[in-house]
Amino acid sequence: MILLRGNTSCQGCPHSIAFKALEYLENPIVLMPAGCSTVIAGLHPNSSLTIPCVHVPFPSTPSVSYGLSVGLKRRGIRANVVAWMGDGSVDISYSLLAGSALRNDDIIVIVVDNEAYVNTGVQSSGTTFWKAKTTTSPKGKKEERRNVALQMALHRVPYVATASVGYMRDFIKKVKKAGELEGFRYIHVHCPCPSGWGFESSKTVEMARKAVQCKAWILWEYENKKFRISKISKKAKGDLKDYLLSQTRLKHLSDGDIEEIKRKIEEEWELLEHLEKL
Repeated sequence: MILLRGNTSCQGCPHSIAFKALEYLENPIVLMPAGCSTVIAGLHPNSSLTIPCVHVPFPSTPSVSYGLSVGLKRRGIRANVVAWMGDGSVDISYSLLAGSALRNDDIIVIVVDNEAYVNTGVQSSGTTFWKAKTTTSPKGKKEERRNVALQMALHRVPYVATASVGYMRDFIKKVKKAGELEGFRYIHVHCPCPSGWGFESSKTVEMARKAVQCKAWILWEYENKKFRISKISKKAKGDLKDYLLSQTRLKHLSDGDIEEIKRKIEEEWELLEHLEKL
């Protein structure tokens, strides 16, 4: 068991679900900047995690993770060093994250993406969904949604994947694979947030599955310089409108907005299909 009972996670917290995947790594050591996950983990000397957890400043997470990885190797200690980051942390430390990928640093980066800076009041982040309302985008986000996983794959690193807390077997399989490789490995996990998005806390997994089924979140892998869309996404047939309007942050969408989002999703799908054929 990675996460102990009695921790401070919100009801239905997707991060507390995602933590379970770490059980399938050999000797994991987690480094995390401030965010929802650090609140769940707790502060030294107490912790709700049963594995070593190092709290680090926002911008330095990839660098400190790599430094620890090198130090452990020199001492002959085999471990999977995991930089556990939120999407907000990715915004803040993006240049260092890209540099780590460019150098092929021997670390695993797992991004738990709840599509906003939820811990500090639900501000918009680079991965916030199109037209979603946040405290900094009260009329709906106008900017494009950043595809960080695809950007990491363009660095031609050993392994990149997207995952979802709605499909834990797929996520665990990808975590296991990352743990068996060396070099820079990156997994971006979709984490629907009840409090930040506005849906019942009992429906986190259901919401995550809806996102995948309507292709609002697409599961794929990049390994050995080959791109592959996961079977779950290839078979996906869901109702996009139902997914969008089941969240308070997207209740304001018009039919025209939904058609625009549908077009963006279709464009992304076509791009990924093209990458798979290369």
